[in-house]
Amino acid sequence: MSELVFVGLFAMLVLTAIAAIRLTDLFAVVIMFSVYSLLAASLFVAMDAVDVAFTEAAVGAGVSTILMLATLVLTDRWEKPRKNKALLPLVVVSITGAVLLYGTLDMPDLGDQNAPIHQHVAKRYLSDSGHEIGVPNVVTSILASYRGYDTFGELIVIFTAGVGVMSLLGGRRKKKKVENNDT
Repeated sequence: MSELVFVGLFAMLVLTAIAAIRLTDLFAVVIMFSVYSLLAASLFVAMDAVDVAFTEAAVGAGVSTILMLATLVLTDRWEKPRKNKALLPLVVVSITGAVLLYGTLDMPDLGDQNAPIHQHVAKRYLSDSGHEIGVPNVVTSILASYRGYDTFGELIVIFTAGVGVMSLLGGRRKKKKVENNDT
């Protein structure tokens, strides 16, 4: 059943990407990219990476869509037709994709209990985190203590993205003239 979910989500991702490439209406392209981000977030949820899924949904489907729609207000809605078709980018992407797929051939199956990721520290985290850290929730102890610097770095990235978006959308505000009444 889970393999069918992954195949279905990947198929929808590929179809959405192809649709985004083929469309010339930039508003429809923005919507397709938003759908793509939501599908990617769904894929991350299916892989039990809920923290990554939340970030993808918030930044990919939320903030990026708002920024792209705001950009469309300042530009033309329709893509200008190209005079020539570039073959080099297609070749580069195809080679990169083939290398990435080749790199996944020796990966363990999803959920395999004998995978190296399950042999290293996961058992120690589950059994010892309660008395090592003093936090009863294992996920909280991992994110707050064992992976504290990583979590802090992710928060900085998300905060910086939020500040950047707010500064882009806020723009410059005109200062009101204050009249000086000298009487």
